[in-house]
Amino acid sequence: MSNENDGHVVALTLATLGEVAGRRTLDALSIDPALLAEQGATVSRAAFAMAMNIALFDDLLKRVRSGAAYVADTVARGGRVMFDHGALRTIRLPHGPTGALPGGEDAFTRILQPLGYQMAAIYPLDRLRMTGRAYVHADRPEAIPQFFLSELHVDRFDAEFGAVAARIFGTSRDPLGDAEQAVLARYGAGEPVALDEAVAALPGIVAAFDRQHEMPSFADYQLLLSRSNEAAWIATEGNAFNHATDRVADVAALADRLKAEGQPIKERLEISATGRVRQTAFRADSVERLFGDGALRDVPGSFYEFISRDVDPATGRLDLAFDTGNATGIFAMTSAGASA
Repeated sequence: MSNENDGHVVALTLATLGEVAGRRTLDALSIDPALLAEQGATVSRAAFAMAMNIALFDDLLKRVRSGAAYVADTVARGGRVMFDHGALRTIRLPHGPTGALPGGEDAFTRILQPLGYQMAAIYPLDRLRMTGRAYVHADRPEAIPQFFLSELHVDRFDAEFGAVAARIFGTSRDPLGDAEQAVLARYGAGEPVALDEAVAALPGIVAAFDRQHEMPSFADYQLLLSRSNEAAWIATEGNAFNHATDRVADVAALADRLKAEGQPIKERLEISATGRVRQTAFRADSVERLFGDGALRDVPGSFYEFISRDVDPATGRLDLAFDTGNATGIFAMTSAGASA
């Protein structure tokens, strides 16, 4: 339970994750002291967004053993994680919504924009038949994790793929209820949100970052997989965090250490065209999933990523951009042959 000295971020986190998991995750993350210090009658959109990200980071670690082990080791060494961004994947059907969900990224911009996120850039991922968009928080862009929100374009595939995608993703439900939508509407309108209202809404909003459709049959999964590793991944994992990313000072040195320790690290770094953004990642953990027809199979789950960002000399600020080439290379971590 939170105490009277805790700010809104801590109170929201503990109310959502519980005392043990909440304190453990808070202790693992490097969080802007100004965000932690916020108290008062109402909860800012920045504090709510930070608490949401903390809960999503905790969820990622519960599903990614390699990431959880790395974070535990980092804390044991006296360090903390600077949570740079989380990534999620969505489906865009050729027409209309995705079941009861808004189509593609719209299912999440309705959450992110009221909480203060603004689209910073568009990244065409043409090889994957996807589009990525970066969303950065307007109030504290360097302190609150970004979102790399991608959508897969079903209309860029053949008719057989489209029919299977419609059958699978057309079963999606909308996880946001009245309480969650009301709080988002108030944030979007710039109206105050009391702590008890924020506490009540946060778990339901966090639950939106999950699989909302029914599990496909294994045959339908294989059909998607034959055309797109990413579509197959969304079929089993849904809109859960595909990865969470640790912003580190020297990703190349860290990769060398992790490789020497025998960790499931990517063979080479992804380096942006500017040279200022460098990324690598663990291969995705393998997870067991029960398909709709009763088949039990191991499939690629989510993964943990690392990034180094340099200062952009044109602005004098940290380069928060992404890179199409980097993103395409990192996405390969969840391909059927890459999972750990």
